[in-house]
Amino acid sequence: MKKLIVAVAALAAFSAQAESLSVAATAVPHAEILEFVKPALAAEGVELNIKVFTDYVQPNVQVAEQRLDANFFQHQPYLDEFNKSRGTELVSVAGVHVEPFGAYSSQHKTLADLPQGANVVIPNDATNGGRALLLLQKAGLITLKPEAGILATPKDIVENPKTIKVRELEAATLPRVLTQVDLALINTNYALEAKLNPTKDALIIEGNDSPYVNILVARADNKDNAALQKLAKALNSAEVKAFIAEKYQGAVVPAF
Repeated sequence: MKKLIVAVAALAAFSAQAESLSVAATAVPHAEILEFVKPALAAEGVELNIKVFTDYVQPNVQVAEQRLDANFFQHQPYLDEFNKSRGTELVSVAGVHVEPFGAYSSQHKTLADLPQGANVVIPNDATNGGRALLLLQKAGLITLKPEAGILATPKDIVENPKTIKVRELEAATLPRVLTQVDLALINTNYALEAKLNPTKDALIIEGNDSPYVNILVARADNKDNAALQKLAKALNSAEVKAFIAEKYQGAVVPAF
């Protein structure tokens, strides 16, 4: 009986010391990577609560409004644009991985097969839309104004030999319209959710030198939180690096 009382007391003491950390993430690969580090964090006294989202707006909104502690789904250019447009002060805590961005088609086997006037869809948020257009330019399908940069829009197209028709749609919907268009430029997290293999199915894909590193994000007043720093350390561990390499086979690339 005494041993039982001691065990219960020890468990209660551990529970009292355990820190809770709520983190928003998109399902693949972000939530999967968080699930992988969850046991290691628990051993360090951090209870990780993962909240899965399907969009790119609410994870930032809910962190900014202190409903969640952090999020893991975005790259720095997207965060910079979000902070600028929303007046938020979210900051990067750690860089984790790169998801090389790709262009996919269910109707054509190569970009050369695209017909005149092909229907092409890209994400409708500023940074990923610009990223998609830069990839189309790299493929030789269009030419953008030299000053357009990462925030390029379809209005910045100055040369369009195939007269492709570019439409902007919410990033999460792009896999669902893949069969209805000639080409869709899809963020890797949504491509993976749709069972697409970026390294095999993409007609063109960014190289490993992509500047779009996916980051762990928090509020400026919370970035040094002890539990958050433990999560950052876990996400940059050798174990996570091996997990990413084995599970995603080049579709997701460690950035550390």
